[in-house]
Amino acid sequence: MKKLHKLVVKSYIGPFVATFFIALFILLMQFLWKYIDDLVGKGLEWYIFAELLFYLTATFVPMALPLAVLLSSIMTMGAMGEHYELVAFKSAGISLSKIMWPLVVISSFLALTAFYFSNNVLPVANLKSLSLLYDVRHHRPAFNIVEGIYYRGIDNYVIRVDEKEPDGQTLRGIKIYNHTDRRGNINLTLAEWGTMAVTPDKRNLVLTLHHGANYEEADPQNPRDPSRQFQRTYFDKQVRKFDLSGFDLTRTDEELFKSNFRMLNLSQLIYFEDSLSTALQKRKNNFKENYKTRWRYFSRLEPGDLEEIPPEDFLSMRMDISSGRDETFGKERILSRAMEQVRSNKDHTKYSHDEFRQRSRNLARYQIEFHRKFTLSFACVVLFLIGAPLGAIIRKGGFGLPLVISVLFFVVFHVMSIMGEKFVREGVLEAHQGMWISSLVLLPVGVLLTIKATTDSSLLDTESYLKKFEKITGVFKRKNRQTPD
Repeated sequence: MKKLHKLVVKSYIGPFVATFFIALFILLMQFLWKYIDDLVGKGLEWYIFAELLFYLTATFVPMALPLAVLLSSIMTMGAMGEHYELVAFKSAGISLSKIMWPLVVISSFLALTAFYFSNNVLPVANLKSLSLLYDVRHHRPAFNIVEGIYYRGIDNYVIRVDEKEPDGQTLRGIKIYNHTDRRGNINLTLAEWGTMAVTPDKRNLVLTLHHGANYEEADPQNPRDPSRQFQRTYFDKQVRKFDLSGFDLTRTDEELFKSNFRMLNLSQLIYFEDSLSTALQKRKNNFKENYKTRWRYFSRLEPGDLEEIPPEDFLSMRMDISSGRDETFGKERILSRAMEQVRSNKDHTKYSHDEFRQRSRNLARYQIEFHRKFTLSFACVVLFLIGAPLGAIIRKGGFGLPLVISVLFFVVFHVMSIMGEKFVREGVLEAHQGMWISSLVLLPVGVLLTIKATTDSSLLDTESYLKKFEKITGVFKRKNRQTPD
């Protein structure tokens, strides 16, 4: 039996590792395709991209692991069935449950590992990857002056060149707008040609200008004086230095991201969920208590008083809203103030409703992330219960039919997971309902497939279905023959 278990484990490890890293690679390529415009042209060092890809790869494990378990289990059991190894084991008196037992142990270990990963590793990976991605996306493009285009990459300066020679350093028709005074285009430098060079430490840009002039409009001493002093200075050679420190990647403090629901473990999620739910309930209670006082025209009336007062007498009632003194209000004034109060209450109610809805959505995100820690582990078990017996039934190995079937089941699982998560965010379902709906729907399918596989059922045997169809059609043919004309 130990040799059998070793054979099953060896047959499973190879496809699992291959499918796991293939799934990670596909998900990583999908991310790069989505954010390619934000990553290219920033002039970042290679180790920045390597660090970003490393942390992003860790964040894709929750999606790649269930798919790898499903596909590898189908491939393993399908290959054993295709090579008649399952038939040989069964003829020796070994049941399918005993053959699958090592895979059950491995799947249970993967489920526990997935829970540990999602609770301890994944929050850190999300923090590192999302904070670094935020910095990269907001990092300005690399320094590159293009001829005929106004370049605004350097703070407080706008540079335009008419022509840029092939050497990449010689420029012709140079215009430099100096906006350091924040008063518009009052300082302009023109030059016939020049050269540019970056200092060895890449901290400064040095422009050497030739045959040009500086035009500057001086600030008047009297602000009411419409006249402006204009200064023009010619030069044969001028050296200008520009600071390029703004092109360095600035790392944002990670403490600003730590309160996000993706960066928290179970204990932290419980703390934030309790705090948010308490604050939401307190806000609702305050709204209920304070809203009654906003109906000033009905504050002195009992609940049944309005039914006893005719409408024509109500407008002529003597009420004082502010000081308690009797004062006769005209009908128009009463109606005007009542309408103002109704509009104010309506706006207040709408604003409070939007606030409650936003608070509920924010709370739902933390509840979703809390249940996601467990659904990832349970999904590995459910998809194994589907994959292993299904592979024994279809008896096909490799990446052909098993890949098609596994992708089909994974798409169903993923779509239901997304729908359940969306229903939770919108308040249609509770978090424990929406986050577990995909696993609970596929769990009976896995149990049914396991029962069919252990009882050698011809679930996907087309010949058995054709025979049943022929029997049904034969019964109808006999009945038609027995029916008299």
